[in-house]
Amino acid sequence: MTFMMPISEEASGKKRLVVKKLFARQQHEGFGAVVRRSIGRFELRYFDPFLVLDEFSVTAPAGFPDHPHRGFETVTYMLEGEILHEDCEGHKGVIREGGLQWMTAGKGIVHSEMPSSNGNGTTTHNKGLQLWINLSSKHKLVMPSYQEIESKDIAEAEKDGVRVRIIAGEWNGVKSKICTRTPTMYFDFTLSPGSKISQHIPLHWNAFVYVLQGHGHFGDARSQHSAASAHHMLILGLGGDRLEAWNGSDSGLPLRFILVGGEPIGEPVVQFGPFVMNTQEEIDQTIDDFENFTNGFEKARHWKSQAASDLGFF
Repeated sequence: MTFMMPISEEASGKKRLVVKKLFARQQHEGFGAVVRRSIGRFELRYFDPFLVLDEFSVTAPAGFPDHPHRGFETVTYMLEGEILHEDCEGHKGVIREGGLQWMTAGKGIVHSEMPSSNGNGTTTHNKGLQLWINLSSKHKLVMPSYQEIESKDIAEAEKDGVRVRIIAGEWNGVKSKICTRTPTMYFDFTLSPGSKISQHIPLHWNAFVYVLQGHGHFGDARSQHSAASAHHMLILGLGGDRLEAWNGSDSGLPLRFILVGGEPIGEPVVQFGPFVMNTQEEIDQTIDDFENFTNGFEKARHWKSQAASDLGFF
């Protein structure tokens, strides 16, 4: 059911090049929230096994009130502030700055993701990343579940001016606590000026970089897509088993980016908003299940999230 693959720090094979670079422009999502979407937009609808990557920014009373999911996993990684999470199964929690929630929606969940306040009536700015990872047909209807890790418990390592937070996978012998149904690596790198990495990526996996801060070079300095700054998505080509990245900035600022890779599922994808299945018939059944509160959505019939209610959404 679960998978964790050792990912070594070094690799000696052919390096991967950047084959596509996209700038994630702002758009509105949810109720008053702003996201920068890089996967799941017109230019990049799907990057097997990844369905969506959003860099989101939200301040109360905006947010993502009660909404359903089926057939995939959501990975929420908070960069600033915190998000309150509730679902129709009775699960509640707070994803705080630097923390992680890996949610398997499976056969169905209805939940809310709403920003927090600082406790004295004023609002805080909340920023993070949300990645949607597809599930294979054999896992699409598993029971919903959660893996939640506070910032202090996320594995970290540091070497030669490189600091890495290991969200999923393994780096230089340091392992994440996360187990993944779809084999996945997810690293948060910060490179000080002048530092570089040569990071192994399994040969047949799809992989991408998303830049959070600073300016760096990726793949090959001679490539037209090599240089990138904040809010850029870089798609890495196949044919190699390592990524080279370096911070050659003269500004003295760090370079921060995520590197994410996953084993392609290779199955048909039919998506209708928050539902991702393999056939149109399965999507039709999912819509029917949701509208009639059956086959995984039973507890949503009389459920409303407290956080969304408090902010006046109902």
